[in-house]
Amino acid sequence: MGTDDRDAVSTGVAAGEEAIDHAIAAVQGLPARFAAARPAVGLLLAATGRVVVTGLGKSGLVGAKLAATLASTGTSAQFVHAADALHGDAGAVRLGDVLIAISNSGETDEVAVFAQLVKDRGVPVVALTGCDGSSSLCRLADVRLDVGVDREADPYDLVPSASTVATAVMGDALAVAVMVARGFGPDDFHQHHPAGALGRRLVESGESGV
Repeated sequence: MGTDDRDAVSTGVAAGEEAIDHAIAAVQGLPARFAAARPAVGLLLAATGRVVVTGLGKSGLVGAKLAATLASTGTSAQFVHAADALHGDAGAVRLGDVLIAISNSGETDEVAVFAQLVKDRGVPVVALTGCDGSSSLCRLADVRLDVGVDREADPYDLVPSASTVATAVMGDALAVAVMVARGFGPDDFHQHHPAGALGRRLVESGESGV
């Protein structure tokens, strides 16, 4: 490796370290905002159907993870891609469900249109957005959880990074809050997750009751 290559690697590593600092800063403000999640927790607990999570792009990937976490912790949930929703998959949402819509700007067209479609059916909408509350998605949402960040983690403030970290952490916090409020414990978790290292740990520790 030549000198120029070593310098490039050093510069890249420094940028990565700074990215971690930005991600940590993005998360530090979330506990104070989570008090606003009380109505969202209530909606998810009261749902007689499923929790449907939607998003597009990086927000969609975070949303898919949130749906999986909810499903493994006692809440019937699925992810519906916002673009697919506008080509027929919106039919997966019906009265009794709750929609969690994720859009950092709150103006992602497909997400906002999907949210409006289900809102018109009487389905409550929980929005995870980084906007100031004036976006299309925020205006129609029943509950808004603020996942806004001062900047993204890359040097150019372009790559969805700090914002996706904040969204993922807020989503995990929401899932944990619902899990605890539902009384979902280790034995219940083991019923959904009997395999792998985690399943073995629950059995070996006796936490699963198996």
